[in-house]
Amino acid sequence: QVQLVESGGGLVQAGDSLRLSCTVSGRTSSSFTMGWFRQAPGKEREFVAAISKNAGSTSYTDSVKGRFTISRDTAKNTVYLQMNSLKPEDTAVYYCAAKWITSQTYNYWGQGTQVTVSS
Repeated sequence: QVQLVESGGGLVQAGDSLRLSCTVSGRTSSSFTMGWFRQAPGKEREFVAAISKNAGSTSYTDSVKGRFTISRDTAKNTVYLQMNSLKPEDTAVYYCAAKWITSQTYNYWGQGTQVTVSS
């Protein structure tokens, strides 16, 4: 059974940084494309970033480009989201997700970690 566990959320001030971690168990993380999503209160969940199976490519939503960096450590079965220059509009619950290469949608989700950015 594949499980994803996020950590690293918290309350920070605008301009600060946070690093989120997502540890994969039950299967090696290198089996998946990994992504980060977020959901703010009253809004739909949105894509934030993704990293390919071999870390050869990454993608980001426009609002975080240049501020967020997704990376993965296969040896630790962990994916990271480094978030710099945080803004109040980044406040959301952040979810880690995993997708089989052949899948059109994400197959596994973590429970989420809260990120709150105060102005």
